[in-house]
Amino acid sequence: MSATDAGSSTHPTRPSPEELEGMSQEELARLAGTLDDVEVVHNAPKWPVKGTRAEKRAERTVATWFLLSALSALGFIVAFIAWPHEYVAPGAPGYGWYASYTPAIGFLFGFTVLALGIGVIAYVRKFFPEEVSVQQRHDGRSDEVDRRTIIAQLVSAGKSTDIGRRKLITRSAGAAAGIFGLGLGIAALGPLIRNPWKGGDQAALWVTPWASKGGETVYLRRDTGILGEISRVRPEDMEPGSMETVFPYRESERGNEEELLHAQRASDTPVMLIRLRPGTETIKRQGQENFHFGDYYAFSKVCTHLGCPTSLYQAQDNRILCPCHQSQFLATEYARPVFGPATRALPQLPITVDSEGYFVARSDFIEPVGPAFWERRP
Repeated sequence: MSATDAGSSTHPTRPSPEELEGMSQEELARLAGTLDDVEVVHNAPKWPVKGTRAEKRAERTVATWFLLSALSALGFIVAFIAWPHEYVAPGAPGYGWYASYTPAIGFLFGFTVLALGIGVIAYVRKFFPEEVSVQQRHDGRSDEVDRRTIIAQLVSAGKSTDIGRRKLITRSAGAAAGIFGLGLGIAALGPLIRNPWKGGDQAALWVTPWASKGGETVYLRRDTGILGEISRVRPEDMEPGSMETVFPYRESERGNEEELLHAQRASDTPVMLIRLRPGTETIKRQGQENFHFGDYYAFSKVCTHLGCPTSLYQAQDNRILCPCHQSQFLATEYARPVFGPATRALPQLPITVDSEGYFVARSDFIEPVGPAFWERRP
């Protein structure tokens, strides 16, 4: 039985590879329906008379949605690149622009997807033929004949909507899809443009606000909730088995709200100062044996798994917990990971007490703060 007679049999004969190569797109499309046990009950073109005002109005409607999607995608790209996004304190000049950055790019991205989707739906509803089909479902993987014929069937469906002569729709849809794809690419690659290792040993990945500037003392300061209120930490301020979050502070920053705010908001500054119970046995990390002061140990609060805050401390078993993915670190063993996905110990801040009895940082961290992959040098 030939391929053209396939539809006359309950179990049509599948064409040979030679017959398949010799078939046209139309024949392949008809064969696709036959092989899939599809019975077309009704099929009528949406616009039997070509070029009517109603058809052109429908075409402009679809093109308008695609054009709106393209313009929104273009706006997203411009906003993503040029919109002021650096932090500005509330009430300061430019705060309105900074505060609206995330809502702006979120709205533009969302509207781009929405308009593109509405355009596709509108095109299907206004131009695809009105068809009612009944198909028997079959299990199993499609073979080469099925794959070839279904592609032909899709091509035939596109031709039946006269997509080839609807230049306004194809151009606007192409612009929407193209600009949207460009925006996705920029959003994905944008964070990679900045070189995190620029500056060598002074790069942002290796130096934190705990580093001394010009030999100035860096104190351990608690956050009281009032930015201008300076509360430096003394050893007698903490009970045995307690933990407190501290931030870097220099006397030159007193009264400078911008610098004080930066010290609290920088992602690599939060440190947990822990006071172990007297007599607790500890294991020091090689090369960091003198980083502590008595029973006081200071570790970065940034988890070495994915950068979440390790905000919980269990005094009963001296474990530091990250609530995000349940990594646990043992404070009595240089904060090495003992459970969860983290594989690297929390960086330890070298601390001591100055002549006035305040905790100070002896130096910056000697290893990168944050997720383990940040420690890799280029």
